[in-house]
Amino acid sequence: MGSGDEQLPEIVVLGPPVVFALYDQQFSSRFRFLRPWESEEPLPQFLASRARSTQAAICSGDFSLSAAVLANLPSLRLVVTSSAGLNHIDLTECRRRGIAVAYAGNFFSPDVADLAVGLLIDVLRKVSAGNRFVKNGLWPNKPDFPLGFKLGGKRVGIVGLGSIGFEVAKRLKAFGCGISYYSRKKKPFVSYTSYSTIHELASNCNVLVLCCSLTEQTHHLVNREVMLALGKDGVIVNIARGAVIDEKELVACLLRGEIAGAGLDVFEHEPRPSPELYQLNNVVLSPHNAVLTEESMEGLYQLICGNLDAFFTGKPLLSQIPDE
Repeated sequence: MGSGDEQLPEIVVLGPPVVFALYDQQFSSRFRFLRPWESEEPLPQFLASRARSTQAAICSGDFSLSAAVLANLPSLRLVVTSSAGLNHIDLTECRRRGIAVAYAGNFFSPDVADLAVGLLIDVLRKVSAGNRFVKNGLWPNKPDFPLGFKLGGKRVGIVGLGSIGFEVAKRLKAFGCGISYYSRKKKPFVSYTSYSTIHELASNCNVLVLCCSLTEQTHHLVNREVMLALGKDGVIVNIARGAVIDEKELVACLLRGEIAGAGLDVFEHEPRPSPELYQLNNVVLSPHNAVLTEESMEGLYQLICGNLDAFFTGKPLLSQIPDE
């Protein structure tokens, strides 16, 4: 490492995030990085021996930044996560230690909403199923491909009307869908119907689009009772977190025809979804990539660098998490 590199701010990378791999060269021209995954040392030993004076960290949404990890980073004052979600970070411990946390915030909302609508259209109009039907050479011998369903006029219930949920609602309203929602707080600035329970929402909808954060309260929020309330013509789209749905019960309801289909970008046990889902033509699967577009990764690189630059120059962070 050259003497010039020694002058660059030191960052420990935990994960690493996808954006770090994509923009490694650009990142490395601005900062000096500790890369635990390249070492044979277990993470606690690596951090304890090499990162005790490190003040800033980048982490992915898949990395569990627990109190035990933080204990090995006594000088840490900033965490920048590439995720909009924060359930992977022990925020209580960060606050106790005086560690600021910056995140993606609403940055990904349009991209995630686009995929949510894409998954819904795919399930209803059987786009992926039709693609397999044609490519597998079945069309000449089975000309009667099953009918799909129209999107316009569907009653869509959005679970979690935050920035992503609002973007989903805006898009689906343009398709002529009726919008209602269930959220932690009622949104006085929208005209959509609000329901006080998710069961009530499901009972009045054809489609549920899950956009909420994963918390203790939302873990398995969509259980068997909710799915049965949605009914045999109902479709579920999940671009939130896998464990918001009881995946075992989802599989059972799909196999028994108790709901009509699902579009899933997230799963309880990633990267290994329930194998029963692979064979179902009424299910469309995506590898947790709702945020992954060329444009979003370039913008995220700039946002992460902006937060790091702000920290090391004593300026306000660009996307610090709000105080509770």
